[in-house]
Amino acid sequence: MSILKNTPLAELVTFINKLFAGRMMKNDNPKKEVKTGTGSGRKENGFMEQPVTSLKGIGDKTARLFGKLGVETVEELLHYYPRAYDTFREPQPISELLPETMAAVAGMLTKTADVVKYGHLQVTTVTLRDISGLLTLTWYNMPYLRGTLKAGERFIFRGRIVKKRGRLTMEQPEIYRPEKYASLVHSMQPIYGQTKGLGNKTIAKTVAGALEARDTERDYLPAGLRIKYELAEYNFALEHIHFPKDETELLFSRKRLVFDEFFMFLLSVRLLKDKKEDKQSPCPFVIDGKAAALEEKLPFALTGAQKKVLNEVYADLSGGHIMNRLIQGDVGSGKTIIAVLALLQAAYNGYQGALMVPTEVLARQHFESMNELFTGLSLPVKPILLTGSMTAREKRLAYEKIAAHEADIVIGTHALIQEKVVYDKLGLVITDEQHRFGVGQREMLGSKGMEPHILVMSATPIPRTLAIIIYGDLDISIIDELPAGRQAIKNCVVGKDYRENAYRFIEREARAGRQAYVICPMVEASEMLEAENVIDYTKTLREHLPADIRVEYLHGKMKAKEKNAIMELFAANEIQVLVSTTVIEVGINVPNATIMMIENAERFGLAQLHQLRGRVGRGKDQSYCIMVNSSGEEDARKRLEILNKSNDGFFIASEDLKLRGPGDIFGVRQSGDLEFRLADIFTDADILKTVSDEVKELMDRDPFLECGENRELRRKLDLYLERSYEKLNL
Repeated sequence: MSILKNTPLAELVTFINKLFAGRMMKNDNPKKEVKTGTGSGRKENGFMEQPVTSLKGIGDKTARLFGKLGVETVEELLHYYPRAYDTFREPQPISELLPETMAAVAGMLTKTADVVKYGHLQVTTVTLRDISGLLTLTWYNMPYLRGTLKAGERFIFRGRIVKKRGRLTMEQPEIYRPEKYASLVHSMQPIYGQTKGLGNKTIAKTVAGALEARDTERDYLPAGLRIKYELAEYNFALEHIHFPKDETELLFSRKRLVFDEFFMFLLSVRLLKDKKEDKQSPCPFVIDGKAAALEEKLPFALTGAQKKVLNEVYADLSGGHIMNRLIQGDVGSGKTIIAVLALLQAAYNGYQGALMVPTEVLARQHFESMNELFTGLSLPVKPILLTGSMTAREKRLAYEKIAAHEADIVIGTHALIQEKVVYDKLGLVITDEQHRFGVGQREMLGSKGMEPHILVMSATPIPRTLAIIIYGDLDISIIDELPAGRQAIKNCVVGKDYRENAYRFIEREARAGRQAYVICPMVEASEMLEAENVIDYTKTLREHLPADIRVEYLHGKMKAKEKNAIMELFAANEIQVLVSTTVIEVGINVPNATIMMIENAERFGLAQLHQLRGRVGRGKDQSYCIMVNSSGEEDARKRLEILNKSNDGFFIASEDLKLRGPGDIFGVRQSGDLEFRLADIFTDADILKTVSDEVKELMDRDPFLECGENRELRRKLDLYLERSYEKLNL
């Protein structure tokens, strides 16, 4: 019998987390015997569960570098998809080359290469000639090339074109014989996210080795679905998402893997919904006159939209069933006060409430603002803070107060779901920016109570038609009105030539005591992708701005302690300019920040750009968003103009949905919400809707996947469950 039938909700959730995030826990034992899935009578290929050190050429040092990318097993490696593709094109005439582009040129060397030493640096240079002109080629610390690059030899060189001292130069080009390059023309080479010490070539070579060594898997999707939607066979798709022959093959493979991601996720959402449907609440709330009296005491008036959503929350809490509700609202729409009022109702009814947020800085900000509000209103409600960076003694005291119900409201990060935290009558769980937590983490927090009410909040605007599918296990409330007095953010879309003006503007705002964010799409420079990076951009800004204006950087590869320290300093205005990746999309509230400058804005989806823009405009001062369209392309400018003209997140999300096409996948991920590896709810909206219909039909027809055609799918689900049980020692 399938495990699906009798799986408790808390255990089922671990399965969802596995399907959704797909990451192995750090303490996984790769040598642990892989259990046999039920249903097909076939053993799962244990090779996929092996650590990457089982692959040829991967030692402990390289494995640690892969670990920084979240890749520890062969399976995780094969699902570490390329972030872009490098297409080999026909060589260009030298006269047609443009700066800041990747190009290939063919020609004859005019003389043997020169090698010149500058301290510890050795620079190899040579001049290439074709019928249209001359081009200088440069390599650093590669003096051995002098033996290859001789006068009269013909090669094809491929590399980045830069402009130095008014002349074009190709730096660090790769060298090809004409016949070798001819075999590569029009091919697509994968570009992976990298880390220092682990380059693209090593990753691609390791992936190729893993694909070569693995056994093929039986396809678990019912054949009827694959035929109906013209989906690639699974093994073909997995191989060719990494190494496609051309764009057609890439799109064919990607479509199958996107279908799979949505299919498994929505299947798990449907299972969750079936488990929760009309479940009686063991935590009934009484919403009486205190609620209205409390609302009257607030130092500001709620908007009509806030009142409507608050009434929906109160109706859930007092309705007798377990609340499972999502509040969607633009940045600054006032979701937090709804959460605070709901938490107060939990306290008034004798329960504890918990608020889980994605960063320690935000947890501390919520704790301090709640304390200030409760003191100002003379409310006898005690909040407590619990974060991972607290000392052992501070945590122990917090645990004692929570267990003894000396704390009514607990505010924190992932620390709230640690094993040592024991609640007393936990009646309400609220998660802020819920997509930053796995679905399983949210439910693990819920499992610490007596099946408490669940309220989740998100500032990511998603068109309602898609939200209903994605959040299928939750009721949805939308706050579509901003509080009175908010100044609209002033927006502009500019080209790269505007940067000097932007730097001067940032300096003026800093001199006036205000702060700025600058967003770059990459952490470090890459030979493969043309985009601004945080490390180099920080150096550039330090050179352009006076020394007394402090510029620091922030990115996701930094340790949690380092990230928290930087965010704390920025919140305290000890840092005036913060150069960051999209890691600041959530998790910090700095009302004093008035400038959001986004480099390579064309590489982000409109919904994510709107999220980033929402980091400013939170205080009394006028705020600005400067979007730099580095591509100069007209289509990119038209997309960005939508943001230029509107500050309405839901309108922007809808427009983004209209503009994105199913083949438009060659850029940075579009939706910041939901951590799908490959799928994007905007670009792939049509597939999402199709999969939603198919999952409903499948589960209505065969809720426990017992029919013969679904046996392999059932086996796959059971296997995921078993792996999840092993991970969390259930």
